[in-house]
Amino acid sequence: MKPTGAIKRIAVLGGGFSKEREVSLVSAHAAERALKAKGFVVTFIDVQRNLGALVSALTVAKPDVVFNALHGRFGEDGCIQGLLDMMSIPYTSSGRLASAAAMDKPHAKRLFASAGIPVADERIVTVAEAEKGDVMDRPYVLKPVNEGSSVGVKIVRDGDNRPPLGDLGLAGDDLIMAEAFIPGREVTVAVMGGKPLAVTEISTGREFYDYDAKYADGGSSHQLPAQLDKALYERAMELSAEAHRVLGCRGISRADLRFDGGEFYMLEVNTQPGLTPTSLVPEQAAHVGMSFEDLTLWMVEHAQCDA
Repeated sequence: MKPTGAIKRIAVLGGGFSKEREVSLVSAHAAERALKAKGFVVTFIDVQRNLGALVSALTVAKPDVVFNALHGRFGEDGCIQGLLDMMSIPYTSSGRLASAAAMDKPHAKRLFASAGIPVADERIVTVAEAEKGDVMDRPYVLKPVNEGSSVGVKIVRDGDNRPPLGDLGLAGDDLIMAEAFIPGREVTVAVMGGKPLAVTEISTGREFYDYDAKYADGGSSHQLPAQLDKALYERAMELSAEAHRVLGCRGISRADLRFDGGEFYMLEVNTQPGLTPTSLVPEQAAHVGMSFEDLTLWMVEHAQCDA
C-alpha cells in the first residue's frame, strides 16, 4: 500500500493531559515512525492543556490529515474531534458523536442494549454511596463513567474490603458506575471499516485486565485466534461489529467482551485503540496480513471530519 497523492502532510497528535498520557506518547511516536517510512511529511504535536497553542501548531503544520493518537479524556471523548471538525481537518478514527457516546459508559450500554447486545446489569451511584456500603450484590465492579484503559476500575468480591476510591480524584457527589461482575474469559475484537478482524483471548496473572496488564511488558498474554468453536467465534465478531455500528464509529475500534461460558457481554468499545508494542489492534492486523505501516496508512486514507 502506498499513500494517495492528495495526502502529503500529516500531524500526529500525542500525549494529551489524561491519565493515559504516557501510553498515548508511545502510540503517537510509533505512528509517526510508520508514516514517515511511508513517505509522508509528519509533524508530531505534543498536546498540552493549551488550546491556543494546539490551534497555532496545527495552523503552522497545515496538515492534510491529523492522525489522532490521543487516549483518554479530551482525546477520545469528542473534544479534540470537535475542534478538528471546526478547523475542517480530516482526522483518523471516529467522529465527535461516536467518540462521546463510546466514552460515556452508561450511555454506550444503553445503545448496546437497544441493539440486542448483551450487557451486564449496572447502577449509577455517587462516590459517597459506594464508599458507604455495597451498592449491589457482590461481586461487582466500580468504574468511572468516562475513562478508558481500565483507569480507576475496582472489583469488589466476597470477603473483600471495599476498595478506596480517593485515588480517582473524584468528589463524594461525583457519579461512578457499579456493574455486575461477569466471571469467565476476556476477549477482544478489532473492527476495521465496519468489519471485524479476529478474536483475541486475553489472560493475565493480575486480578483483571487492568491498565498495567494492558501496557506493561509481560502484563498479559494473548491467544490469537481465541480458542472458541466456530459459532462462538463468529458470535463475538458479530457483536463487536454491531457495537461499532450502533455507536456510529468509523475507522478502527476495539470491542472488549466477557464470555461466561454461554454468552458474550459487551464491556466497552474503544474508539482510539492503542498502537503500542503490546497493543491488540496491530497484533490482529498482522494476523490478517497487514503490517503496522500499512495499518497506519489505511487509517490516514480513511480519515474524515464532520465539517
